[in-house]
Amino acid sequence: MNSFFLAWIVLVPFISSILLGSMYLYSISVKKIPNSVFTFLAVLSPLISFILGVLFFIGLENGASDYIYEPYTWLQVNGYIISMGFLGDRLSIFMVLFITFIGLMIHIYATGYMKGDEGYGKFFSYFNLFIASMLLLVLANSPIIMFIGWEGVGLCSYLLIGFYFTEPLNVVAGNKAFIVNRVGDLGFLIGLIFLFFYVGKLGFDYGALEEYVSIVPNHILTIIGIALFVGAMGKSAQIPLYVWLPDAMAGPTPVSALIHAATMVTAGVYMVARFHFLYDLIPNVGLFIAYIGAFSALFAAVIAMKQTDIKKILAYSTISQLGYMFIAVGLGFYSTGLFHVFTHAFFKALLFMGAGAVIIALHHEQNIFKMGGLRKKLPLVYTVMLIATLSISGIPPFSGFFSKDEILLKAYSHHEYLIYAIGLFTAALTAYYMFRLFFVTFYGKNYKEHHMQSISWSIKAPLVVLAFGAAFAGFMGLPDVFGGENLIDGWLNMWSGKALHVEYSVEYILMAISVIAGLLGILVSFLKFYRYDFNQKIQESGVVYNKFYIDEIYNFLFVRSLQKLSVFISVVVDDGIIDKTVMSLSNGFINLGRIIGRMQCANTRAYAFFMLVGLSSFSLYLILKLG
Repeated sequence: MNSFFLAWIVLVPFISSILLGSMYLYSISVKKIPNSVFTFLAVLSPLISFILGVLFFIGLENGASDYIYEPYTWLQVNGYIISMGFLGDRLSIFMVLFITFIGLMIHIYATGYMKGDEGYGKFFSYFNLFIASMLLLVLANSPIIMFIGWEGVGLCSYLLIGFYFTEPLNVVAGNKAFIVNRVGDLGFLIGLIFLFFYVGKLGFDYGALEEYVSIVPNHILTIIGIALFVGAMGKSAQIPLYVWLPDAMAGPTPVSALIHAATMVTAGVYMVARFHFLYDLIPNVGLFIAYIGAFSALFAAVIAMKQTDIKKILAYSTISQLGYMFIAVGLGFYSTGLFHVFTHAFFKALLFMGAGAVIIALHHEQNIFKMGGLRKKLPLVYTVMLIATLSISGIPPFSGFFSKDEILLKAYSHHEYLIYAIGLFTAALTAYYMFRLFFVTFYGKNYKEHHMQSISWSIKAPLVVLAFGAAFAGFMGLPDVFGGENLIDGWLNMWSGKALHVEYSVEYILMAISVIAGLLGILVSFLKFYRYDFNQKIQESGVVYNKFYIDEIYNFLFVRSLQKLSVFISVVVDDGIIDKTVMSLSNGFINLGRIIGRMQCANTRAYAFFMLVGLSSFSLYLILKLG
C-alpha cells in the first residue's frame, strides 16, 4: 500500500465537507438540490476512508513497516523544521478503523434522523469535517500537526452542538463546549511549547521525540506531562473540565453519538497513549492521571443516578467510562485503555442511537419519566438497548465486560487498591443507573398513550450492526485465563514494561466480584424501577440531581468574577484611566493649538508687537547677565 494514500484517509471527508457546504449554499440561494445527493456524498466519504484504513491494516498485518508520508515542509524557521506529515502505524490505523466504521454507521443513522431538516446539507458538511479533523488528529506524525486536528474537532463540536442556533440554550451549550476546551487547550499548548523548546531542533515528529525526550530534565518532563493532560481533561471531559459534555446534548442525537463514540472525547486518551514514551518516564504523573480518571468515573456515575434526561444520563456515563480509560493509560497499560476505547465506541454509539430512536418515536421527548411501556412498541430498539446496557454494565459475555474487567485487573495487579475499589464500586453504580434508564423507558407503567412516530430503516439498520459489535467485540481481547489471545494487545504492542503477576485463581475471583457488583446494581435497579408506576412523584431536586451545583460554583468563581473583572477593566481602567488620559492629552493639545492659533492672526501690528516684546525680553536678559 502506497503511503500517499494515508493523506487521502483525511482528504476524502475533508473534500466531501467542502463540496457539501458549497452545494448547500447553492441549494439555498440558487436551486434546490435533492437530499439524496447530499446523502450519497456524506455516506461515501467515511466508507472510502474505512476501506483505505482496512488496506493499510492488511499491509501492517503482513509485515510492512510503519507508513510515513510527508508531502511538504509546513514550517522552517532557524533550524526548526515541521513537515506536514502522516503516520500510519499500528496505533493510528487501529484508531482509523473504528473511527471510520462507527462514523459510517452514525452517518447512515443521521440520514434518517435528520430527514426533512432545512439544514440537511450543512449538517453533513460539518459532520464530515468532524470526521476529517479526528482522522488528522490520529494520523498526524507530529504533535504540531495533531494540534490542527485537535482544534478542528473542537471547532466542529461547537458548530454541531449549536446547530439549532435559533435556540438560545443551544448557543450557550456550544459556547460552553468551546470555551472549556480552550482552557484545556492552553495547557496542551504550554506542554507543546516546553517540549518544542527542549527537543524541537532535534526533530519534532513522534519518532524523534521518542528518541530524544529522555534528554529533557525530569522536572520539565513532569510539567510537560501535566500540561498535556490538562488538554486531555478538556477534550475527554475529566474533572474539573467535564462540565461541557452534558450540555453538549443540545445538538442533534447523531452529533452526540459521534462525539461520544468515534471522535472528540477519545482524543485525550489517544494523546496520552501516543505520548506513552514520555509518560513512561514520569510514572508519578501517570498515577495522577489514573486517580483523576478514577474520581471522574465515580463522580459522573453518582450524578447519572439522579438524572432524568435520557441523553444526559448517557453523557455522564461517557465521562465515567472515559475515567476507566484514563485509569488504564495512567497506570501504563495503554493497550488496555485503548481496548476499552474500542468496545465503548460500539456500545456507546448504540446507546445514543437507540435513545435517539426513542426520542424520534416520542416526538422528541427526552425525559425518561415521560416514556414508559415501550418494550412492545419498539421491539428492535428494546433489544439493541438491552444488549448495549448489559455491555456497559460489564455483564459477560458482552464486550464491555472484557475491557472493563481488564482495567480493574490491571489496577489490582499494580497494587492500586484504592483505584480498584473505586472502579469496582463505579461498576455497580453504572449497572444501577443504566438499568434504571432501561427499566423506566421500556417497562414503566405509563398510563399515557404514546402516539408513536415511525422509524426508518436507515435508523434501524445501523442499530443492528452496532448491536453485534456491542455483543461480540470484546472477544477480540479474550484474556489468557479463558485460553484466548488478546488480539488488541498483540496488535498495538504498547508495553510499558510493567509485568502482570496474577494467579489464574485470583483472576477468576476478581472477575466474579466484578460480575457480582454489576448484578447487584441491576438487582437494586430492578426492585426500584421495574414496572415503575408513573403516578409516583419524581423528585427533581437535591444536590445530586443538581450535579452538586458545580455549574453554579463555576459560574460564581469564574464567570461572574471574570464579568466583574471585565466591567472593572472597561469602566475603571479603560474609560476612567486610559480613555481619560488620552482625551486629556488630546484636549490639552487642542487648547494649546487654539492659543498658538490666536498668535497667527495675520495682523501686521500684532506681529510687530510680538517681535518688539521678544527683542526687548532678549535684550533685558543680556543686560542683566552681562551687567
